[in-house]
Amino acid sequence: MKRPADEAGQNFVAVCVSLTFCFIVYSMLLVTVPVYGLELGASPLMLGVILSSQYLFPFLLAIPLGGVVARRGGRITLVAGALVMTAGLLIMQVLSGYYGLIGGQLLIGLAHLQMVLSAQTIISSLATGPKLEGYFGWYSTWLSGGQVIGPLLAGAWIHWAGGVNNLFLVMAGISLLGGLAGLALAGDATQGMAVTGKQTGFRVQASLIRRNTGVQVSIAITVAGMFALGVYGSYLPVYLDSLEMSAVMIGVLVSLRSATSMVIRPFIPRIIGAAGGRKQATILALCFISVGLACMGFAGNVAAIALLSILVGLGGGLTQPLSMVVLAESVEREQRSGALGMRLMANRAVHFMAPLLFGAILGLGGFGLSFALSGIFVVLVAVLLLRLQSQQAASL
Repeated sequence: MKRPADEAGQNFVAVCVSLTFCFIVYSMLLVTVPVYGLELGASPLMLGVILSSQYLFPFLLAIPLGGVVARRGGRITLVAGALVMTAGLLIMQVLSGYYGLIGGQLLIGLAHLQMVLSAQTIISSLATGPKLEGYFGWYSTWLSGGQVIGPLLAGAWIHWAGGVNNLFLVMAGISLLGGLAGLALAGDATQGMAVTGKQTGFRVQASLIRRNTGVQVSIAITVAGMFALGVYGSYLPVYLDSLEMSAVMIGVLVSLRSATSMVIRPFIPRIIGAAGGRKQATILALCFISVGLACMGFAGNVAAIALLSILVGLGGGLTQPLSMVVLAESVEREQRSGALGMRLMANRAVHFMAPLLFGAILGLGGFGLSFALSGIFVVLVAVLLLRLQSQQAASL
């Protein structure tokens, strides 16, 4: 019989490997979908519709899926998510044009949510305190590794093949590898809990948002970070294409943000200590994101864009693990899946709206104005976050 520590280690590695394959596919799409959309002649607003479609189902179904994960256990929902992602990619491969692109995006968004929610639920039960910060830091490092590899693979394939061609089929194979890795999950990860709708449904999540300051802080961090990364991931390839950069260079620059996040995430507990606590580390991270994003539209050369991408990577590398840790420690175990689902619902809502808003502004004012306003939005959320954190400190 395995010791709890051995089982926890096995589950942690299985989750990380599975979600790394998932994020390789996810980040390949960040390059592939905009490039394919441009090949189809999509306008900026139409491109925004295509990019946003991936986040529609997750926005609507994140909280109910949290209840499903709690009842069924992490392994079965994670593996099922990999299969749904594979189906979405095959639709994009077989059905050319806007219908296949949007239909596949809808399924992939749902699958990605399901896999991420399963993974976060499993990891949030492994530890507390600094050890949990370390777990989420390393988990995020693995995901960043996938986000580094994905754009490079996509850019190299598009350059080699002269277009998207069979790239969606390659991604479907990678997605299946993620499902196979999920089969290694054991113990608690295979078991569900006897939870009711009162513990995981919309009403209890709405109550948590109103009354739980830790949940409010987590949601605010998520909104700021995901808005920035949604804009960056969706439109940086388009911006770079407008500067007539090659697909390989686009892949490199898109990967740079993820590479930066990957490098710093194993050191998150130390960074928090050096910054003076989670509050200070979070505000510092949002400052990095806002500066990197606001200046992006005025950068016209590789060196400047690379520097700004590093700033966004530093901020994003800190915000998302911090958001997950704060939420996991703010609710009871039975409520955790539902609360994580609520966090992911906010995440996907922002991802859904950000490309649409950015695309509309882009059509009116160009990249400089669009990126600048995006950076200002992050600053406004940071101000709100400071108020929430002050309230949280006063209530302790």
